[in-house]
Amino acid sequence: MVFTGFDESAMAYDLQRAHSADIWFLKFRAYFWGTCAALSGFLIGNILGVFDINILGWILNSTQDAWEYTFG
Repeated sequence: MVFTGFDESAMAYDLQRAHSADIWFLKFRAYFWGTCAALSGFLIGNILGVFDINILGWILNSTQDAWEYTFG
């Protein structure tokens, strides 16, 4: 019905389309920045490996030392 100057079904359709477009852009941004973060992480990890920096080894050794100090 067009008592107020606009068609309610057309407005509902436009809002639905706008919402789906917004969701698409949010997904695109999430995939884009997630891909950038993953590639950056792999690149930084590779560079650290070249310089023989082993962060995961440090974490595991520290955890093992703390475990042995606490419970050993």
